[in-house]
Amino acid sequence: QVQLVESGGGLVQTGGSLRLSCAASGRTFSMRAMGWFRQAPGKERDFVARITLSPGRTDYADSVKGRFTISRDNAKNTVYLQMNSLKPEDTAVYYCAAQRGLGGGNSDRSYDYWGQGTQVTVSS
Repeated sequence: QVQLVESGGGLVQTGGSLRLSCAASGRTFSMRAMGWFRQAPGKERDFVARITLSPGRTDYADSVKGRFTISRDNAKNTVYLQMNSLKPEDTAVYYCAAQRGLGGGNSDRSYDYWGQGTQVTVSS
C-alpha cells in the first residue's frame, strides 16, 4: 500500500499562487507516476497534471498549461504542483494520486492510490 498526504491548499485571490505538496509513504517503490486531479462542487473529477517518476515526463490539462507546473523530489517521495495566475474556475478540491503503471495517465481510473484532497479556493 501507498499512502498519500496532500498539503498547501487554501484561499487566494485571482492572479495569486499556491504550491501543493503530496508526500508518499509505504510501498513507494511500486509507483511509476503521480498525478493531480481536481473536483469542483457538482462536477466530475478532472485531470490536472501528471509526472512520471523516472525520467520525469510531464503532462498537463489544456486549462492549466502555462500556469501550473508539476515536479517531483524522488528522494523525498514528494510531488509538487505550483499553481500561478490562479482563476476562480480553479476552485476545487485537489487530489494527489499514484499509478503503479504508466498507461492512461489522464484518467482517474488508471490510478491506484489517492490522497484525501486539499481545498483550493480562488476568490474574484
